[in-house]
Amino acid sequence: MLATMKELLDLAESKSIGIAAFDTPNLENVIAVIKAAEELDQPVIIMHVQAHEGFMPLTIIGPIMVALAKTASVPVCVHLDHGETLEHVKLALSMGFTSVMYDGSVLPFDENVANTITAVKMAKKYGASVEAEIGVLGVKETADGKGVIQEEVYTDPDEAKRFVDATGIDALACSFGTVHGLYLEEPNLDMSVVENVRKTANIPIVMHGGSGVSDADFIKAIKFGVRKVNYYTYMAKAGGQAVKENILSNPNDDVYFHDLVLLSIEAMKQHVKSMLKVFHKL
Repeated sequence: MLATMKELLDLAESKSIGIAAFDTPNLENVIAVIKAAEELDQPVIIMHVQAHEGFMPLTIIGPIMVALAKTASVPVCVHLDHGETLEHVKLALSMGFTSVMYDGSVLPFDENVANTITAVKMAKKYGASVEAEIGVLGVKETADGKGVIQEEVYTDPDEAKRFVDATGIDALACSFGTVHGLYLEEPNLDMSVVENVRKTANIPIVMHGGSGVSDADFIKAIKFGVRKVNYYTYMAKAGGQAVKENILSNPNDDVYFHDLVLLSIEAMKQHVKSMLKVFHKL
């Protein structure tokens, strides 16, 4: 069943959990995430990030995401992740997405505010929720999954409050030491940033760059106010690793793509279930 991000954030706040949000750039990811959520009877957020257009265009995967969310036995929010243009935000909303993220974090503050206000106005026409971001993550997500290194700028609590008050968004992505993709070294997260932004701006915090963070740090972040946890890379890696191990262990067998698809879905589903248990405190 379709749900908005706001509805799931309210649920997360009432239970002091972090709603799991997974990027799903292909059908196999969508199936794995929704099956995992259904087996654990948990709400979930499926997302398409604009940078993944090279994997699968939104025009193809978007309607599939909405259709499968509608028939799911649990609440599913269909969310645009890191929408870098207002045109992409509008496209997602027009095909039934119940939530969008406008990411103007690399823009000057005033320009980010102005564009985010426009995104909020568009979303209201569809009854959809809006996430936005200030501060910059150390690695920007790219279509090749590797990311590009940027100078990290932690979110300033006072600036966050001004941004939230001016835009009326439902959730704020917070930069506090996480990065997209694989961590090259152990992450050093500043939980005081999460705590102070949450208290000052009085808004649910979104944690991007979840793959590779320890369970203990996830639990800490949720304790300090994270209510949505974005996750992708290690889920995708789990599916790829399962296929790799199967082929290497059976080098003389014929390989059929449909078998590999089912194998990857099952591996990703099990990984998603393990993360749902952490984020949702199961």
